[in-house]
Amino acid sequence: MKNGNLFNDAETPVSGERFDCLLAHRNLVIERIVSASNAPPTEYVQAQDEWVVLLRGEATVEVAGEAVALVAGDYVFLPAGVPHTVRSASDGALWLAVHLHPDR
Repeated sequence: MKNGNLFNDAETPVSGERFDCLLAHRNLVIERIVSASNAPPTEYVQAQDEWVVLLRGEATVEVAGEAVALVAGDYVFLPAGVPHTVRSASDGALWLAVHLHPDR
């Protein structure tokens, strides 16, 4: 059994984003992401599907060229191969990301 608390040890990094793997099981990965407000926009095009929820803060994510404004509680599904970029995030924005990798 593995247990914990999403909000414990979720300090904001000085810059960029911090990724903490909470669970990796078979083709499923669950991670906590904490963003600094100065994180540079980075485009991701992933081989896996991702469902992400913003637990704390505000952010704007560009998904396939379309801006999506998020506040705490909002979530978005990012299918594999779809480009996405976090354009902005409030300091300490806290995310929970669920990655579903293709069968191996």
